[in-house]
Amino acid sequence: MKPLAGEAPPANPRVEVYDTTLRDGAQREGLSLSVSDKLKIAARLDALGVSYIEAGWPGSNPKDAELFLRARDMEWKRAELVAFGATRRVNVAPEDDPSLRALAAAGTRVCTIFGKSSALQVVDVLRTTRDENLAMIEESVRWLVASGRRVIYDAEHFFDGFELDAAYARETLFAAARGGAERLVLCDTNGGALPWRVEAIVAEIARSTALPLGIHAHDDVGCAVASSLAAVRAGASQVQGTINGYGERCGNADLCAIVPTLELKMGRRCLREGALPELRALSHFVAEVANVAPDEHAAYVGRSAFAHKGGVHVAAVLRNPASYNHVDPVLVGNETRIVVSELSGKAAVASKADELGVAATDEARGEVLARIKEAEASGFAYEGAEASVALLLARRAPSYVPPFRLLELRVLASVREGASFADATIKLDVGGEVVHTAAEGVGPVNAIDSALRKALVPIFPEIARVRLEDYKVRILDGRDGTSAVTRVLIEHGDGDKRWSTVGASPNILAASWQAIADGVEYGVLDRKRTTEAA
Repeated sequence: MKPLAGEAPPANPRVEVYDTTLRDGAQREGLSLSVSDKLKIAARLDALGVSYIEAGWPGSNPKDAELFLRARDMEWKRAELVAFGATRRVNVAPEDDPSLRALAAAGTRVCTIFGKSSALQVVDVLRTTRDENLAMIEESVRWLVASGRRVIYDAEHFFDGFELDAAYARETLFAAARGGAERLVLCDTNGGALPWRVEAIVAEIARSTALPLGIHAHDDVGCAVASSLAAVRAGASQVQGTINGYGERCGNADLCAIVPTLELKMGRRCLREGALPELRALSHFVAEVANVAPDEHAAYVGRSAFAHKGGVHVAAVLRNPASYNHVDPVLVGNETRIVVSELSGKAAVASKADELGVAATDEARGEVLARIKEAEASGFAYEGAEASVALLLARRAPSYVPPFRLLELRVLASVREGASFADATIKLDVGGEVVHTAAEGVGPVNAIDSALRKALVPIFPEIARVRLEDYKVRILDGRDGTSAVTRVLIEHGDGDKRWSTVGASPNILAASWQAIADGVEYGVLDRKRTTEAA
């Protein structure tokens, strides 16, 4: 059976975004989402304006069953919540199949079921005949439609199956169409198809059916985004993927790259009007909920996506941002960043001074640039420590007076019966007065931080809000063993903003002190600047 081809689609029609972060994305190794986590993410996706949210497989585990139960009490404004499942089992009637019954009982208006499109999968995995597989597809779809459900059919292993036996792969789609499926999604389940083959095959299938087509790509050869875009070019009107590309093995097609490319470069609307600038925030929200570190180099939404480090690049982008930005980062909720490092020129330092609100002469900027190049040669790294750059600039001002100066620091660390203890004694010059105090901590760094805080809070109360948020250590050359230079990067925060500082030394405590002291000094400087501005 070959359904008649429909009319030509209108110019640049809307592309449906089908998000499967909660189901396929949750299969990423090391990622686990609670029911509450899934509902939080689903609510954000709905607000963004995606068309479908695949919430899970209700017949596979109690967690997903609970999710669909709780989702009934939520208001879904823009997206259709989708329950996912498989075709009936071999030689089992649809009404007797537990998975299909659970799918219908989930209570969603839309269900997605997958079936085998590859003859190899039918024979070697299902251990059944080609005809029985076709019956499984058609009967499962028909039963769900008769139960009042709209059905999207995922053709699993479609591209592999098409290369093996194109005629049979087509027949599996026609079986789903006969059953009443409203959309046919072609799946690159193993993630090995190449974009030009995806485009050619989707175009061929589009000529064979009037039903809307979708694409579901995995990233095992790094082509999931390219394959998804190629499928849209060939006629697919639905793209399935996950936020940040989460998924099993190498992941799924990354919607954070696909959606802005479709909207900004291909003129295809995907989300609600005005939603695209929320994309970066969504990406980081999902990463935070999933407890996965954000990919800082991700396309569009990564912190480094529009960061410029080389001197030539910086000079050009300061004159015309389009010279090295492929789109305006504001369109996806991101920003242009100038990274200061040993590769930078004066333009980068000047831009960073303006960005940080630090007044500095041209001579001071040149001195800071020379200092950065010298320091990075000895182990410092300023590109991730913008507060340290701000202090280098501020300290060059003739009128700058540091809020404190270290006179002496002693740290005693001990281990007793498996437990660690540390004491730090600190002597500071604060405005010409000597402040001498001590504090305990669970370790040397905690003790240093506590002693500094104890000494300064009575004089600078704003420091009480400053907290050490993150502490990272890197050994720069393991060949030097325990005498190697150690780089310490510390992130501080005061509840309103965060800033990072760096220290480097063969002595890890000296490196830690540099980063801690810079972080506190920047906190005092920033609060003073904010107060003066107000």
